[in-house]
Amino acid sequence: MKKVVLTGGGTAGHVTPNIALMPELKKRGYTISYIGSYEGMEKDMITETGTPYYGIATGKFRRYFDLKNFTDPFRVIKGYFEAKSHLKKLKPDVIFSKGGFVAVPVVRAASALKIPVIIHESDMTPGLANKICIPCAKKVCCNFPETMQYLPEDKAVLSGSPIRKELFEGSTAKGLDFCGFNDKKPVLLIVGGSLGAVAVNNAIRAILPELLKGYQVIHLCGKGKTDASLNGIPGYVQYEFIKDELRDLMAAADVVISRAGANAICELLALRKPNILIPLPAGSSRGDQILNAESFKKQGFSYLLPEEDITNEKLLAIIHEVYENRASYEKAMAASNQNQAIDIIVGLIEELSK
Repeated sequence: MKKVVLTGGGTAGHVTPNIALMPELKKRGYTISYIGSYEGMEKDMITETGTPYYGIATGKFRRYFDLKNFTDPFRVIKGYFEAKSHLKKLKPDVIFSKGGFVAVPVVRAASALKIPVIIHESDMTPGLANKICIPCAKKVCCNFPETMQYLPEDKAVLSGSPIRKELFEGSTAKGLDFCGFNDKKPVLLIVGGSLGAVAVNNAIRAILPELLKGYQVIHLCGKGKTDASLNGIPGYVQYEFIKDELRDLMAAADVVISRAGANAICELLALRKPNILIPLPAGSSRGDQILNAESFKKQGFSYLLPEEDITNEKLLAIIHEVYENRASYEKAMAASNQNQAIDIIVGLIEELSK
C-alpha cells in the first residue's frame, strides 16, 4: 500500500489544495494521512474528509518584534520531534506540503528521515516558511511562471494550484434559483475573502443603484459585514459566507470581483471566469496579492484595479468593460497550461514514491 502524508495549515488556502488532491490520490491507491497543528483551522477541515489527522506543536516566524518570538522557537522544536515520531509510525513514501508554518517541522523531520518531499508555493515569491523548506524538497511546485526564477532550477515545476473537483460541478440554474435571480441579466459576483474587504464592499454599495440597471449582484461580504438596509432589493443578494453553494454561484457568475489570493485566483482561472482583481494593498500584507494580480493581468486572465485607485465611476466603467470583453479573457484562460495541477502533482508523488 502506497502512503502519502499531506501537511499545511494556518489559512484555508494552505488546506483546500490538499483536499483537492485527495480523490485522485485515493483513486491511485494511496493511504492518506495529515499532519497539522493541534487546533488550527486545518484540523476541522481535514477531519471532515475522514482523513486521519495528527496534531503537532507549531510556532510562527515573525519579521517583527513580538514577545512570542521568544517562545515560538521552542514550540517549533517540539513540533519537529512530534512530527518525526508520527512519520516514523506512518512510514510514508512521500510528503506533500502546501506550506504555512505548521509545515516547517514536518518537512524538516521528513528530510531528517530521508522521506522525499514535494512542496507547493502559492504566491509569486516564496514566503518565509517555504524558504526554510525549499532546501529539503525534491520538487517545488508553483502557480506563476515568474516564480520559477526564485526556485532552484532542478526543483522548480510550474503546476498551477490543485482545484477542488466539486467547483467544476456547479449549476447555473441552481445558482440563479438560490439567489432568486433570472437569466435576463448577467450576474456579477463579488468575493471579498473570508474576512471580507471593506473598501470593496463600500464601493459596490455606492454604485449599486447603477449596477442593478444592467446586472444582478451576488455580494459575499465577509463575517459581520452585511448591510441590513439593503435586504430585499430586487437583483441584489448579500451573504457573509457561502460554502456548499459556492460552486453554483460561480457557475452563475458572468464576471467576478475578487481579492488576489493565490488559490482564489487559480480557481477563477480554472473556471475561466472573467474577473477584476483588487489585491490587498502592500500596507496590509507582504505585497504578494499585488504580484499575483500583476501576473494574471500580464497573462490576459484578469483586469487589475488597485484598491487605492477605486472611484465609483471607474469601478462601474471597468465592470462594463470586462463584461463586454469577457470572451478575450475566457480565451486567454482556456489557453493556459496552469490548469493541470492535480495530474502534475500526483504524477510527481507517484514518481518519488518509486
